[in-house]
Amino acid sequence: MRPRGEVTMSIHIVALGSERSGLGLLEEGGGQPQGGLLWSYLGRSVVGRGRETLDGADGGLLNSTAVTRHPLNPAFIEYQARMFGDIRVVVHDCPSWDLLDRDWVATRGVLEQADILVIKYSVNDKLTFQQVRDTYSPRIRPLLRHWAVPVIVASVGARLNEEGPPCTCPLCASDWSSCVPHSEGLQLSRDLGATYLELPSLNDFFVGRYFGGVLEYFMVQCLKQKAKERPDKRRTHKASELRPPQLEQPARLPAVRVEESRFSQDMQWLLERGVQFADVAFYAGDSGKELGWAHAAVLCSISPYFRQLLLGGQSRERPVSRCACRDGPQSLLSTWDGGIEDTPRPDGHLAGRLSRLVVKDPLLCLCLWEMLRFLYRGASEWKQLQDAAGEKLKSTLAVAELLERVRSFLAREKGSRDTLTSRSSQQPSHYLGNLFNSPLCSDVIFMVQGNVLPAHRAVLVARCDVMAAMFSGKYAEARSRVVPIHGVSSDTFLSFLEYLYTDTCCPASVLQAMAVLVCAEMYQVKRLQHLCEVCVCAYLQSMPSRELASTGISVVRLLRRAKCHNADQLYVWLLHFIANNYLIFSHKPDFLELSEEEREQVERLRWPSRGYLQELSEYQQRRRQLRKSRCVVM
Repeated sequence: MRPRGEVTMSIHIVALGSERSGLGLLEEGGGQPQGGLLWSYLGRSVVGRGRETLDGADGGLLNSTAVTRHPLNPAFIEYQARMFGDIRVVVHDCPSWDLLDRDWVATRGVLEQADILVIKYSVNDKLTFQQVRDTYSPRIRPLLRHWAVPVIVASVGARLNEEGPPCTCPLCASDWSSCVPHSEGLQLSRDLGATYLELPSLNDFFVGRYFGGVLEYFMVQCLKQKAKERPDKRRTHKASELRPPQLEQPARLPAVRVEESRFSQDMQWLLERGVQFADVAFYAGDSGKELGWAHAAVLCSISPYFRQLLLGGQSRERPVSRCACRDGPQSLLSTWDGGIEDTPRPDGHLAGRLSRLVVKDPLLCLCLWEMLRFLYRGASEWKQLQDAAGEKLKSTLAVAELLERVRSFLAREKGSRDTLTSRSSQQPSHYLGNLFNSPLCSDVIFMVQGNVLPAHRAVLVARCDVMAAMFSGKYAEARSRVVPIHGVSSDTFLSFLEYLYTDTCCPASVLQAMAVLVCAEMYQVKRLQHLCEVCVCAYLQSMPSRELASTGISVVRLLRRAKCHNADQLYVWLLHFIANNYLIFSHKPDFLELSEEEREQVERLRWPSRGYLQELSEYQQRRRQLRKSRCVVM
């Protein structure tokens, strides 16, 4: 017997349409539903239970004596059943879509009560299906999005020519004029966000196992959702019970922003304005006219052809281009007076080795500047090179020949991955990485803690303003090949040089990141400083609370160094980080090193807040008092 005052949970199922072509849901004059889909399922034996009778007795599953019309909309037939022991299932069934048009407001009221919606149609009644798809589906779709009701679209019946699985081939579907194909039913279910089922017949297997399994799944989900929404009646007598205070979420840590890379722009600046450090000169082969200047380090890092050409004495090989010229295969460039020492320059720049290259090909003579800009920016902007060459040459054939010559410099075959319309994934930083810490074409050596670090003035000047001033002005570094570096460790300075060549920075620890940050601030490389700030934040944020409490890294001292070296973003981030982990850092001795202003800001942002801790203390005190005041009944 059900306890007094307990309310039985119920599920409302709204069914629309008829699974039979030309037949209604009620027998003529009998007033009883015919063997439709839902009626057949609710009247059958459910999986795991014995078969029940249909006479409406207490042990019956389906109450067939209570088939009535819905009070709000007579178009719906209403009957009830019991599922899962004592769950009441109320079915509102409307077999005719035309009846819904009589009072759409009342129909909407019935649909609002639905926990599950079932749309049925016969595969042999295509006219009704088209009416549902074109007229009624657009009306129902907005309601379903608003209510989030599970929907089942059931296609019942066998097609006229069906001897096996549904055929979707447009050449053999001869009965599509009268039958609903599988693809159209599936598309309707997708438009409604529904589960699509095809039942060839209303036998025990398809109704009980196939349709019933899907329906029972949605019924169980519906019961779980209703159980969550129901108030817990077992705790109604504990309304006055003490509740712990709610702990708010900590404030979000501020974002640390890094500006976009300017690597390509820096290398283009080197080509346009870094003539002072150029060590390669180009001359026209026919007239001997000077065409331009370049830097051997950049050319050798990008092009194997230039590497062999400029370092021919070391490699003992003469580079031969694979490009076919008019007179047959021959070299496009050749050296002239190679190896002659350059005379001292009036600007005081250190005399060095000057390589003179003779350009034999007329196309390269005309478009040498465009080719050099393409190489300096990373040899990836093929579309820009094609457009620039097209404006100067005014010939599609000549542009194609020029691009083929440029490919020969890069040792790339025609039709390779770098096409004219696509941009290579490689950037110029990847090419210059070949020269990092390499003596190839090196013209300066840094002495750091007794370690020899070779470098290239052209790259350093283009990437670092302090280096540009150091090597361009009247300083000792501009005239010396060996430059000593003080106040920086060898590993830190090597990481700094790695960023200048590769535009990336990956310190191994928090302390290493802070050391590189100090070096970046010393040489005024702002983007590297921001990258180090991001690394420090990432390392600290990835530490668990237990490791953060036991680590030997002093976050407060990191805060001091960030402020001392103008790392403003890291300084603000560390203040918020200390505030978000207040209970960990407030017990450390270095917490007292915070200034009065910093401590006020940390106290204002602290998590958990003082108010929460006070409420928690009061809650625990009240609980202790309640425990003491309870009497024990013997």
